[in-house]
Amino acid sequence: MESSFLGIDEVAGVPAVAVVVDVMRAFTVAAWAFERGAERIVLAGSLDEALALKARQPGWVALKDGAAAPGFDAVNSPGLLRDVDLGGRTVVQKTTAGTVGALAVKDSPLVLCAAFVVAGATARLLRDRGCGSVTYVVTGEDGRAEEDRACAEYIAARAAGDGADAGAFLRRAAGSRAAAELAQGVREGAHPDDVALCLELDRFSFAMVASQEDSLTVLRPVAVPGADRPTH
Repeated sequence: MESSFLGIDEVAGVPAVAVVVDVMRAFTVAAWAFERGAERIVLAGSLDEALALKARQPGWVALKDGAAAPGFDAVNSPGLLRDVDLGGRTVVQKTTAGTVGALAVKDSPLVLCAAFVVAGATARLLRDRGCGSVTYVVTGEDGRAEEDRACAEYIAARAAGDGADAGAFLRRAAGSRAAAELAQGVREGAHPDDVALCLELDRFSFAMVASQEDSLTVLRPVAVPGADRPTH
């Protein structure tokens, strides 16, 4: 399996398979939203679009990066979202990096959104579908975010069937700038448990697939039976 690792602005053309990685925190949050019962997540291109979508569908839940803001129901924090009941709801998510990366490759035949919490299931789905070439979109810090690169490389290693020391990749993520900023309270809209939740490997047994539905980019969970257990 051939793998390439690119920042959002480095993506050219339409990759056959794209895995968009945002560990801290967009796609960890997305996974928790599905765990809390969300039916689907609509990825918005701007805050105004997110609010407009919610205005047309008042039952939808709008979620954003940073501090709470009028019109938004939640913030991009797994620690703050894990106790929210989202049963059957549609979530509209707009974040600084993760949703931007997903929208950049929305026309790809297969788009997966990933973080450590769904790493094993994501790798297994790539193997099950026989993907020969995969573009990993490292969304944070213009492609330099250590937590996103570490997660992408870990998924790639597992998808290729290589032995992967999960601990080494998780330590890289734990030492990242994003982890430090969250731990130090630099980022608004955070919970003290956010870093630990973002570093929880294979918490969920589903992958997250983004596709086009009625002109919207929609993320849905896809169960992946038999996902391998991580190597600690």
